[in-house]
Amino acid sequence: MCGITGWVAFERDLTAERGVLEAMTTTQTCRGPDAGGIHLEPHAALGHRRLAIIDIEGGVQPMTVEHDGRLLAALTYSGEVYNHRELRAELEAAGHRFRTRSDTEVVLHAYLEWGEHMAERLNGMFAFAIWDARHEELLLVRDRMGVKPLHYAPTRDGVVFGSEAKAVLAHPEVRAVVDLDGLRELLAVTRTPGLTLYRGIHDVRPGHVVRVRRQGISMRRYWALEAREHTDDLDATVATVRALLEDIVHRQLDADVPLCSLLSGGLDSSAVTALAAKALRAAGAGPVRSFAVDFAGQEENFHATELRPTPDGPYARMLAEHVGADHRVIELDAADLSDLAQRTVALRARDLPSGVGDMDISLLLLFKGVRRHSTVALSGESADELFGGYRWFHDPKTVAADDFPWAVHNLTSLAGQGAGPREALLDADLLRKLDLENYRKARYHEALAEVPHLPGVTDPVERRQRELAYLNLTRFVCILLDRKDRMSMANGLEVRVPFCDHRLVQYVFNAPWSMKTFDGREKSLLRAAVRDLLPDAVADRVKSPYPVTADPHYPVLLRQELARVAAEGTSPALGLLDRRGLADMLAPDTDPQSVRLGVDLALDLDAWLTEYQVTLEL
Repeated sequence: MCGITGWVAFERDLTAERGVLEAMTTTQTCRGPDAGGIHLEPHAALGHRRLAIIDIEGGVQPMTVEHDGRLLAALTYSGEVYNHRELRAELEAAGHRFRTRSDTEVVLHAYLEWGEHMAERLNGMFAFAIWDARHEELLLVRDRMGVKPLHYAPTRDGVVFGSEAKAVLAHPEVRAVVDLDGLRELLAVTRTPGLTLYRGIHDVRPGHVVRVRRQGISMRRYWALEAREHTDDLDATVATVRALLEDIVHRQLDADVPLCSLLSGGLDSSAVTALAAKALRAAGAGPVRSFAVDFAGQEENFHATELRPTPDGPYARMLAEHVGADHRVIELDAADLSDLAQRTVALRARDLPSGVGDMDISLLLLFKGVRRHSTVALSGESADELFGGYRWFHDPKTVAADDFPWAVHNLTSLAGQGAGPREALLDADLLRKLDLENYRKARYHEALAEVPHLPGVTDPVERRQRELAYLNLTRFVCILLDRKDRMSMANGLEVRVPFCDHRLVQYVFNAPWSMKTFDGREKSLLRAAVRDLLPDAVADRVKSPYPVTADPHYPVLLRQELARVAAEGTSPALGLLDRRGLADMLAPDTDPQSVRLGVDLALDLDAWLTEYQVTLEL
């Protein structure tokens, strides 16, 4: 896993612009701490920072291929292609010769053989750029589910691009400008494919290829969720899910560096850990390593709620003992979570103010602890979106609502009982301008219009659950995948997500809702597919979301920091905040927990506007 960046300009000589490329590439050092490189052509400049995973010695980038001393193509690549061995064999049979064992070289030769349609042949998580010197054109390619990020900004004579917005913003022609739509994307709790917070900077949409030529920029979609008739019965469906998961996890254990799993004790991470343990045993390898996050005093301070009925720790330990994992716990305390230095690292990793506070920082610190022992980790992310695990799939009121289900379900509850909305501290006039409810609903209806339906299906439950699955897989999971990518790569840790394998996603997407809930519960298919690998208590555990600290000192520390910012009076964020609301939040008789998310967002806005020198055009 790596960080990539580059610049294409058809009206200037970029061989004289090494300094700009070095500045852009340096912003990606956290993503690739092992090595860096730059490739310069008259009209194309590619930068790369490497986190070495496969073929440590051979996979140096940017990678080029020549014929008779003439450059054919150059590649800067981030990601993993899990079927690279099969593709290598096919390419060798077609006459290609390889110098390395790396999947990077396979991707480069796949392009030479199949052109941009090689994207359809890749199984994995990836974001890469190929400069075709023969035709003087650039291709930007992103994986089907958007696991790996890739941004670009058109310029007057080309484009600049990078894994993260910070690489693009390092270019002298790109400015950090945020308008009302940018703030709406931040606050509406959805992610519109192709958009970022920054005006003029775009995402390469998941499952798309962007082509940059002298004539301009064009896009092609190479993959999308499709409506296919599901003809397997229940037993066959369960067996297919199990077979796919075994193949996926086996493929994703491929690494030349230490590897582990992230284990919360929930069904998803337990399934991945158990499957990894099984595959490693079959290969005669050592026990799977597993890591969990916990907070000082969590079990003592834990109070069961409807949202979080059980703490994670006991279940993670139970699963680790059951599969013989080498299990470790990364314990954090309130001081860790409120440390301004860590908040700044999290902000720089995200390039935006997340406003979810310790959920970002705890993930960042968990990955920091994991990175001391492993370079690659397997995660259970995306199973809830795929198998229908969230409560909003099962609540009739939420299902029937004309809005994104997670917005109706009120994500602010993730911060703990009694926490108010993130935007509670924003200026009332600004909130009226933003009109978040109507913006979100407009985006909701755009997404709804994309949903592929099977002709002739009239059951309203099946039809609506297909819609909810599509919304979750295209508008919600990307938020979590981006968060996980940024917090992990800030520590030079690669996190793999088996549940995002497109074969599994396409198959389960088309399984009827009646199968996904055949035992009357959430995630019935997944539970049935892996039950034999898990203790019953883990298999039957009710879902509990990613933990937040229960330490009562944490919101107090947050509010103290915001009081300091307010007292100084120089923060650019103060112009976005409601002064009376700010005073109320800082009042001694206000419960710090009730304003926790608003305080978090205010502190993030302060750091972001200052750090990134953002120009607000509202």
